Amino acid sequence: MDLTLTADQLALQARAAAFVRDELQPREAEFERAGGQVPRAWGDAIRRAAIAAGLHGGSFPTALGGQGWTVMEQVLVHEQFGRSTGGLWSFVPGAYNALIHCTPEQRARYLDPCLRGERSGSYAITEDGAGSDARALRATAVRDAATGEYVLSGEKWFVTGPDDTDFMIFHCLVVDGDRRLPTLFLVDYDTPGVSIAHDPDYMHTFADRHPQFVLDGVRVTADAILGAVGEADELTNEWFVEERIHIGARCSGAMERLLNLAVEWATERVQFGERIYDFQGVAFPLADSAADASAARLLTREAAWLADSGADPKVVHAKASLAKLFASEAAFRCADRVVQVFGGRGYMREFAAERFFRELRVDRIWEGTSEIQRVIIARALERRGVSRVVG
Repeated sequence: MDLTLTADQLALQARAAAFVRDELQPREAEFERAGGQVPRAWGDAIRRAAIAAGLHGGSFPTALGGQGWTVMEQVLVHEQFGRSTGGLWSFVPGAYNALIHCTPEQRARYLDPCLRGERSGSYAITEDGAGSDARALRATAVRDAATGEYVLSGEKWFVTGPDDTDFMIFHCLVVDGDRRLPTLFLVDYDTPGVSIAHDPDYMHTFADRHPQFVLDGVRVTADAILGAVGEADELTNEWFVEERIHIGARCSGAMERLLNLAVEWATERVQFGERIYDFQGVAFPLADSAADASAARLLTREAAWLADSGADPKVVHAKASLAKLFASEAAFRCADRVVQVFGGRGYMREFAAERFFRELRVDRIWEGTSEIQRVIIARALERRGVSRVVG
């Protein structure tokens, strides 16, 4: 396995780093002070800058209007995105990878506007009684034999998207006699029967909101189906694998920024006539975090390299879970240590360490909790073999 970056990859990494430094980080404090409630034009400025920098739609083929990045190139960019707080990378135009399965008509209506920064979509999976266990989903789609339409019903939680989100990918069960077929539907928010039941605030202040939706007798035609009837589990799993690798990358980037901030502060701050960096109680936790950051980066890049090399998708799935599990747990430990290095300042929201402490906590929950990642890894150890999972 060769993880040496090419000249083109280094150039992409530098371009993403400059975008985060010049466009995202200067806006962090303002976004936090606003409680994440900013005018649409505020996010549009980021969208335009991202398009100008060629950072939009990275995972989509160039033929579909994307950048055509390899998984490794996606990781290099998301490492840089992770160096910003507020989840401001969510303003960068893009789309869930399930939209690669759009028909030409769906592409014109959904994917193309997303990549232009005109729309965003959400992924509606979780329900009040079904989180990690997709088999417990209750949302349904029943075909009306008289009209040929599908009638969608169900309640979805944590339907995540930024301020221009106006449609969802609705994961439900098509009722066909005794069969329940997992299927994805594209549903506009303004479709009759779609309503927001609750839009709660969370620990973090993110560009994304996570409202709860109710679909009550929502009627859509068959051309709203994304992919095919019965394919939802496979398409959703593709998204989970990609996003878990992206989370690993962003956590790696967050740790690098946290360490930079902590080392700079601790080498300049003097107490009892000495730099606080010279006290082992300060320096050793940072050394531990450096080891964590290095390991997280290598795990994530290894998963990306395997995906790009055409490795067994089951092994890539396990490697993505390894990366997500370790990186998310390590990043939270790092944030906790760095808050401690800053002392009282680390508890102030105007300092990035405090914001990271709140924001990194969710990476151990969404796109599969740490416990779910352990289940996936444990099963892979048994079914794929220890050497393939850890080798």
